[in-house]
Amino acid sequence: MFESKEHAHRRLNILTGEWVQVSPHRSKRPWQGQVEKLDQVKRPAHDPTCYLCAGNERAGGEKNPDYTSTFVFTNDFGALQSDIPEGGETSGLLQSKRERGICKVICFSPRHDLTIPEMEVKDITKVVDLWVEECHALSNHDFINHIQIFENKGSVMGCSNPHPHGQIWANNFLPSEINRKDLNLKAYLFL
Repeated sequence: MFESKEHAHRRLNILTGEWVQVSPHRSKRPWQGQVEKLDQVKRPAHDPTCYLCAGNERAGGEKNPDYTSTFVFTNDFGALQSDIPEGGETSGLLQSKRERGICKVICFSPRHDLTIPEMEVKDITKVVDLWVEECHALSNHDFINHIQIFENKGSVMGCSNPHPHGQIWANNFLPSEINRKDLNLKAYLFL
């Protein structure tokens, strides 16, 4: 008898409209591949060389205030910028359109050595409150149509700084996957 927890199958992702291959039995195979070691480095509460620590100069040249709680600023090297000129290019197969946006960095704490799971609940609440506040503020821009908040953590995922922080990306256009999910969710809603 077929069991979805045991046998290979395809599942419809109702949000994307895509059929996804699922092979649950593969989780039983032995693993001899790479295993990442936990970061055992003891970090100081304040690192004078860290461009996200309170009072330090950032990579873009501005100085951080001596913040004592959460701290947010426009990313010095953001993936999106708000002052992109109108336009785009079409050349053969290449087509491009401008993408305006705003990127912000959120330092969860002035403590260089303190990650979210190690923070007090009251301090985590301040982080979440700041997320909400930033979402409201960014949604007031007439060109912002999508806001994504995420945490940057760990060198394995490519994080360029160990100071506990996250980012907010506010886009002009819906990213492709979000747009596809939005369309499929609306289609499902009106079945």
